[in-house]
Amino acid sequence: MFDAVLVANRGEIAIRVIRACQELGVRAVAVYSDIDRDAPHVRLADEAYLLGPASPAASYLNIDRILEVAAEAGVDAIHPGYGFLSENADFAAAVTQAGLTFVGPPAEAIRRMGDKLSAREVALNAGVPVVPGTLEPTSDPAVAIEFGDEHGYPVAVKAMFGGGGRGMKVVHNAPQMKEALAAAEREAQAAFGRAECYLERYLERPRHVEIQVLGDLDGTMVHLGERDCSLQRRHQKLVEEAPAPGVTPSVRDAMGTAAIKVAIEMGYTNAGTCEFLLDADGQTFYFLEMNTRLQVEHPVTELVTGIDLAQAQLRIAAGDGMGIAQEDVRLTGHAIEARINAEEPAANFMPTPGLIDELRAPLGPWVRFDTGAESGYEVPRDYDSMIGKLIVWAETRDGARARMRRALDELVLTGIPTTVPFHRLAMENEQFAAAEHATISVENEWDLSGLEPQTTGDGEATETGPARDLTVEVGGRRLEVRVFGEFGGGSGGGGAPVRRRPRGGSSSGAVKAATEDLVAPMQGTVVTYAVAEGDTVIAGDLVVVLEAMKMENTITAHRDGVISQVGFGAGDAVQSGAVLARIDDA
Repeated sequence: MFDAVLVANRGEIAIRVIRACQELGVRAVAVYSDIDRDAPHVRLADEAYLLGPASPAASYLNIDRILEVAAEAGVDAIHPGYGFLSENADFAAAVTQAGLTFVGPPAEAIRRMGDKLSAREVALNAGVPVVPGTLEPTSDPAVAIEFGDEHGYPVAVKAMFGGGGRGMKVVHNAPQMKEALAAAEREAQAAFGRAECYLERYLERPRHVEIQVLGDLDGTMVHLGERDCSLQRRHQKLVEEAPAPGVTPSVRDAMGTAAIKVAIEMGYTNAGTCEFLLDADGQTFYFLEMNTRLQVEHPVTELVTGIDLAQAQLRIAAGDGMGIAQEDVRLTGHAIEARINAEEPAANFMPTPGLIDELRAPLGPWVRFDTGAESGYEVPRDYDSMIGKLIVWAETRDGARARMRRALDELVLTGIPTTVPFHRLAMENEQFAAAEHATISVENEWDLSGLEPQTTGDGEATETGPARDLTVEVGGRRLEVRVFGEFGGGSGGGGAPVRRRPRGGSSSGAVKAATEDLVAPMQGTVVTYAVAEGDTVIAGDLVVVLEAMKMENTITAHRDGVISQVGFGAGDAVQSGAVLARIDDA
């Protein structure tokens, strides 16, 4: 086993790998950006080194600096976690060239799978079916429209060198293609440093099912069953579970065999995940892509197999082997994971970076909470929106849903809006309970109108003033109430107004805007304006694209009128409530 491992990541995945190292007696070395100086993963590690400014390019994506730290710390290996450099073939090669061990697959395997068109070729060579798509990248809307005319709509525009739903746009007709292709390229460039995109036929109502594989240095390859990741928004996962409900043993075996074929074809080692789309018939599946790293949702596989995937990665990389064969893999019970993100589900999952006032994890049997946050932690806008992952296990799927409901109710997370209310709704949703959901269900089939905007420490605007949540006792019974407007202290109610410490939600620093003003619903960076002064718009027209927490957000006109003022330029940072544009009466 290694003496020391550098964890080239941040947040909950850094903590996950640090813990795995420490349990194996390995010195864990953390890295951090300026904004993460006091983050929990930094304190948990045995040593920690500054990379640079908050910008990912200057810190967690800075290969030269990471290798400098590795040399200074005297580590044997580097674990990339997921995201950032985890699927960067140049980084894996640089680690190896520096005389260190990359805890992951060979650079060539990452390169072949990182290029989605190359990955499709690998799958076809392995005899595994793929979704019909283009064989070359394109930036030409005419070529994309021709593909749509030939294969029919909807069409998926997808980043060649990405994942996690970023750089993917679904196009429903030819007039949408030009803007969708441009938006996918911008998002891909921002997230992965490569803008190339290709086209695929978009399946109308598939399930997203993936297979976890482990490959040893001696050529042994096993799969650890499947996960269902169909509950998504913006093509990004919200809830994952293992095993996939309703998948027959024959389909499970066929998918597992297909995943192993793909992995062997490319000479894969270490942990990886083959993602498939399972068509509505429950039998037909297509290879989608392979993630050459540990997945965010790996805990559900750990809970149903009893295999520590982070430790398995380290053992394989160190040459110790897996110690298991395919016949040793048994799936027991059911596990569900809910991604707790800094997003407002009632506002189309708008990113909500800000200060967490209080965070208390739920406890109890078979409940796990993986997080890189804590009370008083500032969720930065520079990185993705995940705060943590709540994972539960039970003997049955219904038991796991019940345990998840209880754990969500017990979770305390205040200060910023999060996805917790959505997860409560999801666990009660009849379609989800019956396992009849698909990748389009949340956005196209579910009624989310019952989700109300969440309050932050700054309160919510009402005619009578800000709202505050208080705990009171009435007749000896403890009650939680919401009070609107300013109120005094003391028994007579005539004292000074009560002031609570602001919790730093996304509304902090908001600018009061006139009704003609289109205001920013979040902190972000202006990507591009779709209008200019003097343009006429109607409600719903695209005005500006904002990037926040590694996602593009389209801001549309709130009223009919004429653009009389554009507030910012491309690349400008804006605060929540800032006036993006003024729309006067026509």
